[in-house]
Amino acid sequence: MKVILKQAVPKLGKEGQVVNVKDGYARNFLFPQHMAVIADKKQLEVLGRQQAKIAAELEQTRAEAQVVGEKLNGVTLKMETKSGPDGRLFGAITSQDIVDMIKSELKTEVDKKAVLLLRPIKRVGKYDVEINIHRDVNIEMKLNVFDPEFAELDEKLPEVEEVAVEESDEAEADETE
Repeated sequence: MKVILKQAVPKLGKEGQVVNVKDGYARNFLFPQHMAVIADKKQLEVLGRQQAKIAAELEQTRAEAQVVGEKLNGVTLKMETKSGPDGRLFGAITSQDIVDMIKSELKTEVDKKAVLLLRPIKRVGKYDVEINIHRDVNIEMKLNVFDPEFAELDEKLPEVEEVAVEESDEAEADETE
């Protein structure tokens, strides 16, 4: 089934693009989410009239994203949180927490979906956070998660982890004997 995308869909296409998709994907996902419409004659005519408008809007959003990207690129955020003496956080830091911190400290709006975390952050340390502001604008920020109560232990955490791994390897060796 040929459809016209009303917005960018990851791994499928950009806004205004005519793509061929399976019927079930269109009916069960794209249409209910208002991401696409059927590519019939009437819709193709409407699309033709809107191409210039869409191109101008895309260029404007890319330019705005570029400005935001320049403001955020390379910035190091420091997030103070509570943790145990072993460096594990009481809770986790999610994409929403990072967005809230960017909004409060840098006075910049970023969409939660733009922050790319493989999984929530659950330990103190320094992390690289990738933010996909626009499909053409990707930036990387640094996030320093620390607990002021255990600040002197933050530097020793990697050694503690290595010792724990070595001890568990020895325990496994003892079990196999």
